Amino acid sequence: MEKIANYINGHMVGPVSGSYLDNFEPATGKVYSYIPDSSDEDVSKAVDAAMQAAKAWAELPNEKRSEWLVKIADRIEERMEEFAQAETRDNGKPISLSRTMDIPRSISNFRFFAHAITQFSGESHQMQGIGINYTLRQPLGVVACISPWNLPLYLLSWKIAPALAAGNAVVTKPSEITPYTAYLLAQVCMEVGLPPGVLNIVHGLGPKVGEAMCLHPKVKAISFTGGTATGKRIASIVAPQFKKMSLELGGKNPNIIFADCDYDEMLRTTVRSSFTNQGQICLCGSRIFVERPIYDKFKKDFISMVSSLKIGDPSEVDTKMGAVVSEAHLNKVVSYIALAKEEGGTVLCGGHRQWMTDRCAEGWFLQPAVIEGLPYDCRTNQEEIFGPVVTLMPFDTEEEVLMYANSTTYGLSATLWTSHLARAHRVSEKLEMGIVWVNCWLVRDLRTPFGGTKASGVGREGGFEALRFFTEPKNICISY
Repeated sequence: MEKIANYINGHMVGPVSGSYLDNFEPATGKVYSYIPDSSDEDVSKAVDAAMQAAKAWAELPNEKRSEWLVKIADRIEERMEEFAQAETRDNGKPISLSRTMDIPRSISNFRFFAHAITQFSGESHQMQGIGINYTLRQPLGVVACISPWNLPLYLLSWKIAPALAAGNAVVTKPSEITPYTAYLLAQVCMEVGLPPGVLNIVHGLGPKVGEAMCLHPKVKAISFTGGTATGKRIASIVAPQFKKMSLELGGKNPNIIFADCDYDEMLRTTVRSSFTNQGQICLCGSRIFVERPIYDKFKKDFISMVSSLKIGDPSEVDTKMGAVVSEAHLNKVVSYIALAKEEGGTVLCGGHRQWMTDRCAEGWFLQPAVIEGLPYDCRTNQEEIFGPVVTLMPFDTEEEVLMYANSTTYGLSATLWTSHLARAHRVSEKLEMGIVWVNCWLVRDLRTPFGGTKASGVGREGGFEALRFFTEPKNICISY
């Protein structure tokens, strides 16, 4: 079986320890490759390589760094189908999703920041009769990027593209659960001739690799996407060192549906926003609040559409629901469905493990679950499940649904459905979320800030926000 390698100083290398971890295919439940079980020694080698490369990379004109990012994007596009197949095999998501969302968006991330850096500029402030201030934006040096398993290359590229564009050398850790497209990205970097040490990819476990990146004194910033508990751990390490950190964490997103919505469009989109990628997207709407006049109709129609979703082999083009990412995660999601029943909820459909045949007979498949009858403040409605599970609840007034929506410790995103313009503005303003989609879901303009409030994170990604994070402002005052 293939052994994935680390990518350090422009070369594919094995872990210092010589130890490897099993890499499972979720659709089959079987090991299909091995990944490095790296340690702080591997991280030190990667940081050393990045340190050696950082000065020359930072001194390149923005336009030259832009050209490198475009080369990477072009080469991924040339290998599009290979990347899509790898993402589906590694993650369990339907191949249609890898082809239309994950890999195209990864390409767009590199291209977007390749162009954004050429438009990024400092500021100047004239002090009349006294002098002028101007602000330089300079790269930090060596930065660390730690990405999750749900959108492996999509979110990895979302971090490393702006970091590289801004002139930093990068040490990154992909999720140990979904490492393969990061390995393919390393191959692409070698194929296009990216200067050694500019990007380094170290595979392995979070407590051994991610923590070593956070602790390393030469790493100047940490960009992390993942669970809130891990984010707390990272903050406890990074904050006392006064390093910059960007934390994109969990969500428990509300989907608010008023009776005056475009019903058919809302229904189709709500199925997508609930169960795309098996509900394993931090932006999925897991709490669905429906205005009472249309609650019963929505419940009937929603259950009908959800029940018809094809669960199947992720490699088949007509599959809508693939496998969840791991057996441990499957067990976690199933435990929450059991909790919902204990808390008085009724499972309207799904919620059981789906046993498949042929090559997927031992895969980790779960029927999408729709649950009603739960109070807004129970654990099922307050804690992040991150799987194909949603709850339904009727409401009568704006004030009531805003209280429900804002009741959790999370504040990442919300979806709002209404044809009333004043209500759209009014409710959006009062939602305690970093992102609000009105009459749509997951429509992304890469120029806009991305991130959440409360326990959903610290800082913002996207557009110039990301370039500001990966640079240090320096004010220079010139007296007349």
